[in-house]
Amino acid sequence: MSLPLRDMARSGLLLTAFAVAGALLVGLIWQATAERIAENARQAVLRQIDELVPPDARDNDPYHDMVEIADWRLDPRGPTPVYRAFLDGEPVAALYAATAPNGYGGPIRLLVAVCPNGVLIGVRVVSHRETPGLGDYIDRARSDWIDQFDGRSLDAPPEYFWRPRREGGAFDHATGATITARAVVDAVHHVLDYHRARGSRLLFPDGPRMGQP
Repeated sequence: MSLPLRDMARSGLLLTAFAVAGALLVGLIWQATAERIAENARQAVLRQIDELVPPDARDNDPYHDMVEIADWRLDPRGPTPVYRAFLDGEPVAALYAATAPNGYGGPIRLLVAVCPNGVLIGVRVVSHRETPGLGDYIDRARSDWIDQFDGRSLDAPPEYFWRPRREGGAFDHATGATITARAVVDAVHHVLDYHRARGSRLLFPDGPRMGQP
């Protein structure tokens, strides 16, 4: 092989080696980042579960005592988890990982805790992309706005009033951020509607049980 051809072959091998090494590095970075994002999301859910149903109010592990439900009322994109809390074998709450698909900045992920009788224990926002300073009032760390759902049910308020006050409903909203409020109110209402129709199948003894200590 002549010298120029040998140099070209060597350069080609080096370029190939650099390309392979670069691809491997990108893959490793992506995997590490994806794992970190997934772990952060898991920790966020665990914190929200503990806020809504404290450990002393249950004797199972709701995160692992979970079923996946496919229903547009919970998440139009596909199956979503429902975490179940029990104490002495009796149901305490179903915690629905629901999604409000029509937030101003995109989907808003919620955790909605409901008693067996259909009364809301509370709601927490797990993640969102609403405009900082305008739509992020739904975050419990920034505002107590989300607390207005505590104790509500499908009958309190009646159907017509499940909307922001600006639209004649019962729920407060921040000025200029009605879309955000409407998205959350609608999503919580959909969860309660699902719970009334099918919640007993999740919480009472005939359903599958996992994660018992």
